[in-house]
Amino acid sequence: MEEKRPRLDDLRIERREEEPRPSQRRWPWVAAALVLVALALWWFGHAEAIEVVTAEARAVQASSSGTVLNASGYVTARRQATVSSKFTGKVSEVLIEEGMEVREGQVLARLDVSNLAAALGLSEAGLAAAKTALEETRVRLAEAELDLRRTERLVADAVASRSDLDRDRAEVDSLAARLARQRDEVTVAERRVAVERQALADAVIRAPFDGIVVAKNAQPGEMISPISAGGGFTRTGIGTIVDMDSLEIEVDVNEAYINRVRPEQEVAATLDAYPDWRIPARVIAIVPTADRQTATVRVRIGFEERDSRILPDMGVKVAFQAGEADEAPRSGVTVPAAALRQDGDRDVVFVFDGERVERRAVTVSGSSGPEVELTAGLRAGERVVVEGPADLADGARVQQIERTKEKGA
Repeated sequence: MEEKRPRLDDLRIERREEEPRPSQRRWPWVAAALVLVALALWWFGHAEAIEVVTAEARAVQASSSGTVLNASGYVTARRQATVSSKFTGKVSEVLIEEGMEVREGQVLARLDVSNLAAALGLSEAGLAAAKTALEETRVRLAEAELDLRRTERLVADAVASRSDLDRDRAEVDSLAARLARQRDEVTVAERRVAVERQALADAVIRAPFDGIVVAKNAQPGEMISPISAGGGFTRTGIGTIVDMDSLEIEVDVNEAYINRVRPEQEVAATLDAYPDWRIPARVIAIVPTADRQTATVRVRIGFEERDSRILPDMGVKVAFQAGEADEAPRSGVTVPAAALRQDGDRDVVFVFDGERVERRAVTVSGSSGPEVELTAGLRAGERVVVEGPADLADGARVQQIERTKEKGA
């Protein structure tokens, strides 16, 4: 028999499948753990650390001797006028200077009246002519009436005809109508003279009320007009007078805080020019409309005492004082003052919900030591941020550092 020749396949060595090493079995779990650690490091690296406290409910009551609201405004005059003429004319004399005290009816300036005087003379001449014509017609009417009565007797005696009587009657009626018309012409002429005399009187410009001259706007030789000349050289006023007894304060109060202001409320005013001088004042009125552009309400405040140091357009700061109406308790919450932040003109806090923060506008009613009292925007039991980054934003992810709020702090 033929012997089997060895083949290459017979020379291959068969090996058994090796089992995985223990280190190879653990590497998927190690990789998963590393991913979890990386995620945790990323989380804590991007989450801001904050400190929170829990808001407590409390009956909020304002002190009758405290300030419930601060605001700033300007001193304004309720009675102020830029005095001008009733017609366009040339200034011939100015009798005022800045700072001068004037009385009602006092002469401030005079205008050139040469044309007005000529017009008045013409009107007076026309009136005299109308009166002369009226007198002539009256005489002629009396004569015509005598002729009519004479003709009536002649007609009764059959000496004159009926046509003579009709002619005399028509003459009397004609002269009577002419006399009535001329009486009207005399009335028109008299009124024309009155208008010219009034224009002549209006050329003398007088003070409309007692006050102080704060501006002198015209000089002799200039033209003045009650209507703007549209960029020309015509003045629109002789000067400006202010009634110093009508000075008051106007402030714009944010509509979110207007509930703290009421009529007749006491106010402490401080002029920027005299910061150590506290002027007693009182709320006159709250203007019943709001400005939608600035979200403010205008409040008028009157001075309780007058002083020559108070001048128009001065800057002033006011502090609205609490009164009996502010002593009624209101429900609210208290939080540390550090939790309160400013966002423009609004007071805000950041509320922590366990993972992120929410920006919340609040209403501050007052302060008590290191705490502030809130009457709107926050509920008791909610947690607010008291320490955190200055650029904390609404919806930011944070990590909490809890702090227990001390009682009675």
